[in-house]
Amino acid sequence: MSDATLHATAPDPDDFAVQISDQIESFIVAVTEIAKGDEPDSAIPFLLLEVSQLMLAGGRLGAHEDIVPDERYEPDLGPEQDVDELRERLALMLEPVDVYSEVFDPYEPRKPRVAARISDDLTDVVTDLRHGMAHYRAGRVTEALWWWQFSYFSNWGSTASATLRALQSLVAHVRLNQPLDDLDGLDTDEDLAAAEDTLAEEAGQVMVEEIAGPLGLRTVK
Repeated sequence: MSDATLHATAPDPDDFAVQISDQIESFIVAVTEIAKGDEPDSAIPFLLLEVSQLMLAGGRLGAHEDIVPDERYEPDLGPEQDVDELRERLALMLEPVDVYSEVFDPYEPRKPRVAARISDDLTDVVTDLRHGMAHYRAGRVTEALWWWQFSYFSNWGSTASATLRALQSLVAHVRLNQPLDDLDGLDTDEDLAAAEDTLAEEAGQVMVEEIAGPLGLRTVK
């Protein structure tokens, strides 16, 4: 892509910056709407779809050559938008399947698994994306693309991909008629290996009742 393309001001629907910003804005809007809890029975499949689509934008940013911002120092955007309500709504809606286990870097040998939360991850991703969107809406297109690309590599890319695996696993467990082990009591502050020794079936059955039934899927035996 040429430098002129990044600095173009016309809203060309085929422009790289326009496409990336549209995908990111769509994700932010969708997650905010899902978090309202109006359709809790389909929340997890919808989140799976939205995160999958966001990862396409991330992949395009990752494959692009390094984007260099116009200014040496990032302009001050003022205070970040509060995301506590979004985090709380997601956590309430996703309970008790909010917590999952993850390895931060698969290339670090003997790296132990840690517990993470889908609600925390989605909120962190939205925060990163909103930061870049503020630049984009202020007309600093190159700055926005630089931030989205940089934060894709440094934070939201790995966070979103981990969340995607967790959401895909949840849907797969239901669709393949495989009950989940109980996640009740698994906490992000606990030792994951110790917590696994006490897992049972309750959370898996709750997930089936809340997700599989309304979606018309098979009941886990």
